[in-house]
Amino acid sequence: MARVPNPEERFTIDVPEKGTVSAAYVRPRDAFASLTLFHGAGAGMDHPFMAGFARAIADEGVAALRCNFPYMEAGKRSPDREPIAVATVRAAFAAAADRADGDEPVWVGGKSFGGRMASVAVAEGVPAAGLVFLGYPLHPPGKPERVRDEHLYGIEVPMLFLQGTKDPFATLDVLHPVLARLPRATLHPVEGGGHSLGRSRSDDAREVAASFAPLVAAFMRGEQV
Repeated sequence: MARVPNPEERFTIDVPEKGTVSAAYVRPRDAFASLTLFHGAGAGMDHPFMAGFARAIADEGVAALRCNFPYMEAGKRSPDREPIAVATVRAAFAAAADRADGDEPVWVGGKSFGGRMASVAVAEGVPAAGLVFLGYPLHPPGKPERVRDEHLYGIEVPMLFLQGTKDPFATLDVLHPVLARLPRATLHPVEGGGHSLGRSRSDDAREVAASFAPLVAAFMRGEQV
């Protein structure tokens, strides 16, 4: 008998001083946690990578909320300034917490820019249970000296870094020393993976993202991965 997929709820979230942004929410019947997800700089919440991961993680028992940043909602190319992005993370986290069941833990994370902004928000006080990075942009490509790491050292919750070994945004010789200073961080290297975790441009983004859902769900349960 075929499993009935979890229905997706569409709504909007108010971001202070920026209006509303689109959001989508999938909640399995027996969710053990929630995960609020944020997209990368170049594509919104409905990119196949984002939608595929949200659907797959819901199948693993994690309620998934994803939303656009205001610049993406407005059809602009340049990402929002950090205060606006952090305000969006706060608003989306609050929306996910409102939908959570009792003391259900609410995590945050995302792809590239979205994951980094989620981490800044947690460093500034968003009470997330943990962080999931689907390719963290530790430094600009070709500029390993410009490391974006200072705020990470103030984060005290578990962090999962899924990082391609060929990711130009986080070369391993720069990443490893950073993670050595983060006692609650776990690295899952994706052998041959690029910044979007795929091994080639022909890889289906939805399938690539979905393939990591069991590992992420296990980490959120407190299992070793």
